[in-house]
Amino acid sequence: MNVGEFIPIVAILSGVAFAWLGYKHKELMVKSKHASEDAEREAAEKSKLEARLAVLERIVTDRGIQTADQIDALRKADTDELRSLQG
Repeated sequence: MNVGEFIPIVAILSGVAFAWLGYKHKELMVKSKHASEDAEREAAEKSKLEARLAVLERIVTDRGIQTADQIDALRKADTDELRSLQG
């Protein structure tokens, strides 16, 4: 066998390798996009939870008569927010 017989085999294997690398590149791009979207969603959720925690801390430290009114207002706000998300 001489070197000239291996050229077609090497060419075919190179094409297969480049196709596989292209597929893997696209697969990683999709995974990266999903990870980025998940990170954004979790960051938004974290911000929302931090805001709610701040409100709860204010309610707990406030010993005035307004506490019940604040709880009712928060319940109404949460109900309104759920309706707007579902609507």
